[in-house]
Amino acid sequence: MTQLDEDIFHSVLKKLENTVDYADIRAGESINNSIVMKDSKIDNVDTGNDFSIGIRVLQNGAWGFAYTTDINKVQEAADKATMLANQLSSDVELSQTKANEDRVKTNAKIQIEDLTIEDKINLIKEADDAAKLDGIVSTNISFSESQSNSILLSTDGTNIQSENNRIVLSMNSVADNGQVMQFGHESIGGVQGFELIENSDLESFGRRISEKALSLLDAKQAPSGDFPVIFDPELTGVFIHEALGHASEADIILRNDSILKDKIGQKIGSELITVVDDATRKDGFGHFAYDVEGSNSNKNVLVENGVLKTVLSSRESAKKLGLESSGNARSSIKNQPLVRMSNTYIKPGDSSFDEMIEDMDEGIYLKGSRGGQVDTGKGIFQFNAVEAYKIENGELSTHLRDVSLSGSTLDILNNVDAVGSDFKLNVGFCGKDGQTVPVGDGGPHIRVSKATVGGAQ
Repeated sequence: MTQLDEDIFHSVLKKLENTVDYADIRAGESINNSIVMKDSKIDNVDTGNDFSIGIRVLQNGAWGFAYTTDINKVQEAADKATMLANQLSSDVELSQTKANEDRVKTNAKIQIEDLTIEDKINLIKEADDAAKLDGIVSTNISFSESQSNSILLSTDGTNIQSENNRIVLSMNSVADNGQVMQFGHESIGGVQGFELIENSDLESFGRRISEKALSLLDAKQAPSGDFPVIFDPELTGVFIHEALGHASEADIILRNDSILKDKIGQKIGSELITVVDDATRKDGFGHFAYDVEGSNSNKNVLVENGVLKTVLSSRESAKKLGLESSGNARSSIKNQPLVRMSNTYIKPGDSSFDEMIEDMDEGIYLKGSRGGQVDTGKGIFQFNAVEAYKIENGELSTHLRDVSLSGSTLDILNNVDAVGSDFKLNVGFCGKDGQTVPVGDGGPHIRVSKATVGGAQ
């Protein structure tokens, strides 16, 4: 990687210092590989290099932004961004932040070019081979990895150079008994090198996914109604990310599209609930050391013992809310920053799973997520669980499929009456306004005294 010519960027930034209120330059280069395997055959292999430079200018309260993929056109992009800012008029101000100077090194032990694509394909095939169980009619494996260097410079004095590795392996299995088709899915990922895949038990990974799909063929359809429920850690993570995490993003709050508007300091949930967004966790897929504005990443406690303590913000949105930036401005270099989550989770409590179910006469244990919908302004949601079990007289009984969960975000948070002592962070990607970023979400098992479950009955 050779195109990050710091002298060029400093020269352009020096000129901007004398003509605009604020400017920053982000530049990055990366190597990216992806492999798709369908039904035991390689369907697609992509490999390539990316290089881009984004320049953001603030003048007279308005942003101008331009990007280029040509190192020889940095000044041209800066001129374009300045022109755009000068043509607009707005009320943007930035919160104060520390001018950071740092060199962030990757923790990856196996760099992206240390192994051939063929070596990686051979290892991935272990998962596919293990997934070939009787009744499995199709498998799909998707693998991607990236290794990047980036630099952030600003007229505030920020100078951060970062190395980054990220990797993810996802797999689906389809089971079919002639009457019903069901799916199993799982992902492995992290801010690491290929050692993450090498150190994983891929045989167990592939077999587990297929066994899940097969088990769902014999599962019963779920009842409908209001029940006490238990979320597994995966569903806990999806719920807290989608239903509360997005509502806590300051730009959404400023658009009057969040149930959390003007609620800082108010009780919004059970005293058992503490919600954290922590980009500093290196074991989370959403980890970063600094956000794209150069603010330190933080362990942001959003909800503490049921009380909303703060929200997620960028420098611009923080200023409008009278806060300091939480360090959650994220985007690709080709896009302007948005307020985004990192690793969002419910903090563990002190209940075991057995303790949660032992005093339940009836209820539903919901496991996994197949997506859903959230309205952050109205505070309502609908999710689809992968599977569920009836809880009867303190024990798990009938296996269920095709289960949905719906209701009010604040009702669910207030109805939590037990929080597990276990914990899991899941791997995911989050989309917002056409941009996608890697995130982690998770937590422990949680028990909710009343929630609406939907099924075919």
